[in-house]
Amino acid sequence: MDRFPDSQPATPSRAQRRSARAHHWRRDSTELAAVFVAVALADLVANVVVHGHDGPVLLVASALALMATALFHSWWAHRHPHGPPAPEPTGPPGEAEVTGPLRDYQETALWRIRTTVADSPGSLARICTAFAGREINIISLQAHPLPTGTVDEFLVRAPLGLTRAELAATVAAAGGLDIWTDPADAHDLVDEPTHVLALATRTALDAAELPVALRQLFGRCTIRQYPGGAARGTAGFDGHVMRLPAPSGDLIELTRPHLPFTPTEFARARKLVELDALLGPRIPNVEARLSLPAGADLTVRRADADDHAAALAMHHRCSPEALRKRYHGPVNDADRYLEHLLDPRHGQTLAVEAPNGRIVALAHLIWDDDSAEVALLVEDDWQRRGLGFDLLRRMAALALEAGVQTVYAVTHASNTGLISTMRRLGAPLDHQVENGTLVITAHLAEAADQLPTPWPTGPGQ
Repeated sequence: MDRFPDSQPATPSRAQRRSARAHHWRRDSTELAAVFVAVALADLVANVVVHGHDGPVLLVASALALMATALFHSWWAHRHPHGPPAPEPTGPPGEAEVTGPLRDYQETALWRIRTTVADSPGSLARICTAFAGREINIISLQAHPLPTGTVDEFLVRAPLGLTRAELAATVAAAGGLDIWTDPADAHDLVDEPTHVLALATRTALDAAELPVALRQLFGRCTIRQYPGGAARGTAGFDGHVMRLPAPSGDLIELTRPHLPFTPTEFARARKLVELDALLGPRIPNVEARLSLPAGADLTVRRADADDHAAALAMHHRCSPEALRKRYHGPVNDADRYLEHLLDPRHGQTLAVEAPNGRIVALAHLIWDDDSAEVALLVEDDWQRRGLGFDLLRRMAALALEAGVQTVYAVTHASNTGLISTMRRLGAPLDHQVENGTLVITAHLAEAADQLPTPWPTGPGQ
């Protein structure tokens, strides 16, 4: 069957061939006649110019006429262009004319806004329309489904003069409930999947990063770890409290009073903890060299449970006074703290190793809610050589790298060595004394440019 029944046959018929030959003959005859006429006219003009009395005058007049015609055409084309007319410089219909200085439209602030809306068509559109009415630009949006509604979280850019109360009122007028607002900054511009992947990468490289990753994932929250609590507690979340079983058998409890947790957040946290459990205890392979004025070359590196015996031997070489200043309690109890301190899931421990392989100093950076405790122990024979100051600056840099803005040291008022070392950080200090115990808190942001790079190379390099 022919697929194209209406098409012409591929081979022309005899009548078509005769018609084509006749068409070609007529076209050739017409072109030949035109050539003869052109030759005749050219010969006539040549005879007039060459043999006539006014030939040169005729040529000059023709040239002037052609020049006048060209000039007139140029003037006419300039006055009457052939292109379409340019559009009028006006805005879209109904839009007000833009007036005022440009900076009025550039001065904005970033905000995070979270609200609960009904799980019904149009609920999100009403909030977006309300934002548009206040010239609020939505940069990103996340939806957290709930059994009875949806929690929508926005990152917006709002006019600088818009207050927190006005933002909340705008959302409430559009049907939002349980509204939470918080100022944001440029670090919040990264999209949430990228942010979660970055935190998972940090957790995979270092077991000490799990509490930091959870805090950066959920913002301001309290994190507590209960030894052996996994057997007694149940994983899950209830409003402002989330519980997660740790790989070590401990129970991690997160509390966020200002904002309840959602099922989506619980799922993300559980996956981070499962990743940590799957990879097991680990620390990055990083180190740095120290050259002391006395001439000894030392190595600073991360320490873990494999260094327990070497750290215990250092304890036995330290004087009771050095141990008392470090642990604030009976000297005989110092050894039992080591197992906890060398567990990377509680924080980061730095060890200073001498050329003979001995550990001569230990520094601990222990996560504590949104801050971190710093503690130092330098063997007596290695004190007053700058080891403590180098370790303290290195720990402060590690804290900032983890997003922790403040560190504190707990000591006695008589420990003048640690007090002077904290002052040398160049950061603003807060002092608090209770029952003979001195707590010194350093605010690191103002000293960030004075802190060193913790490690000259990345993990594993």
